[in-house]
Amino acid sequence: MPDMQTSRDTRKIPISKVGVKDISYPIVVMDKNRKFQQTVARVNMYVDLPHHFKGTHMSRFIEILNVYREDIGLDKMEPILQEMKKKLGASSAHLEIEFPYFIEKRAPVSGARSLMEYTCTFTGTLGETFDFVLGVQVPVTSLCPCSRELSRYGAHNQRSHITVRVRYAGFVWIEDLVDLIEGCGSSPVWSLLKRADEKFVTERAYENPKFVEDIVREATLVLAAHEAITWFSVEAENFESIHKHSAYAAIERDKRKA
Repeated sequence: MPDMQTSRDTRKIPISKVGVKDISYPIVVMDKNRKFQQTVARVNMYVDLPHHFKGTHMSRFIEILNVYREDIGLDKMEPILQEMKKKLGASSAHLEIEFPYFIEKRAPVSGARSLMEYTCTFTGTLGETFDFVLGVQVPVTSLCPCSRELSRYGAHNQRSHITVRVRYAGFVWIEDLVDLIEGCGSSPVWSLLKRADEKFVTERAYENPKFVEDIVREATLVLAAHEAITWFSVEAENFESIHKHSAYAAIERDKRKA
């Protein structure tokens, strides 16, 4: 049968990324407390395309996933990328995996147990060398210092998302990264709180007000102090409770160039 993808294209325009996006797929992630955690990810797979090819073979991306379907995890990122380059005749390959990761937390006073969900990402690129970035989005509470200073009856607070991406030498557990970042807001959040816990959390936030700028600076301090982390970016978004807009701040730092 004719292979239209490998037919010649005369426009002489190479494509940086072409492939398949938003595949729902089961994966296995290393769990610090239970060894492994099964979850369902959204997967994006891309390769580069030379200017003389009309298209890429989209079905081959799915074939590669199926080969690794029992064992898609962090340690398989580079082998999958190598297979993508080989099967699709590419010089570079990209793999993006986003998934919910669950950590059991105990409420601060009652000790009530519950599962917290964190959105995590594995991003891998393979050209001449392999590059990997781990991403974690951590929800926290932030309380406005300005509001607390001005108001006679309290202060407004809101949920905030701190999104961290790191490159590292050695290994970094998702759980350890979450622990570091949760302390950068006014208070962590929990999925289950009893009345005594609610009192503790709201009072803790009131005693620890943070602007969005404070959050990214605090995160920068703890990430810069982590021996294994070589590069990081941190973003904070406060979903304002008394404004229509969100407040946002970001910092990126390459410790290898410091």
